[in-house]
Amino acid sequence: MARPVIISCAVTGGAASTKASPYVPVTPAQIAAECIAAAKAGAAVVHIHVRDPATGRGSMELAHYREVVERLRDSGTQVLVNLTTGPGAMYVPLPEDPRRAGPGSTVATPEARVAHILELKPDICSLDVATHNHADHVFMNIPEHLRKMAQSINQVGVKPEIEVFDTGQIRLACDLIDKGFLKSPAMFQLCLGISWTAPATTEAMLMMRDMLPAGSVWAAFGISRWEFPMAAQAVILGGHVRVGLEDNLYLERGQLSPGNAPLVARAVRIIEALGETPATVAEARQILGLRTTTAKA
Repeated sequence: MARPVIISCAVTGGAASTKASPYVPVTPAQIAAECIAAAKAGAAVVHIHVRDPATGRGSMELAHYREVVERLRDSGTQVLVNLTTGPGAMYVPLPEDPRRAGPGSTVATPEARVAHILELKPDICSLDVATHNHADHVFMNIPEHLRKMAQSINQVGVKPEIEVFDTGQIRLACDLIDKGFLKSPAMFQLCLGISWTAPATTEAMLMMRDMLPAGSVWAAFGISRWEFPMAAQAVILGGHVRVGLEDNLYLERGQLSPGNAPLVARAVRIIEALGETPATVAEARQILGLRTTTAKA
């Protein structure tokens, strides 16, 4: 029988991609509309960042998250909501005193980074078990902060999506599972092709997959031109897939995708061409071991 493969759509992210494409959603209304379109195209999960409507830059504003989630819930759209907890981890040292954070740093407390999770109680939230160089800054998630965030997420019954960008980060995630901070079976997202982390290759994906704890559910994505090759590779290796404008702006070389739905539609075609089926929301819930209804804020 065909295997149901979960498609997750990362609809906007927080990078400066709005300068490269007019189709990246910015306002809560635009982000919610893109989530709905992605769900209609076949995504069972939508992964959500929010942006400052005035500047287009990534935001941690609770009101923006609330508006997106309320719009989704009020629309009646059947889709699993996955809110990010990634913002608040960027560290840029001052050149004259590297011990102090300089302009561009967003480092926040663990409590601030999960405040929207505690209030809105999505189905899933990302948890970046990851510290690494990223462009010219450090993406910083120290174990103490991860333990606090995991405990808060667990207390409200939200499923952590453990994002890992390299092999050592999987080892840390396994330690958090062994010590009871993260529950098993766990949900992992293998993030490939980001600067100075694991490359978007079959070898890297296979090695990372083989390091995961037994029984884990996993997905993978590659950024930019590796989005669709890595989606196909994940299906072949038994995982699930992620696409979306957070990771890649193009349908073809030089052809911007006019929204998230066309990226999801291509993922559907890839899955079906490989003999599998896109998972429904009900199937995704069962695969991920989620509660049956989305909590109301």
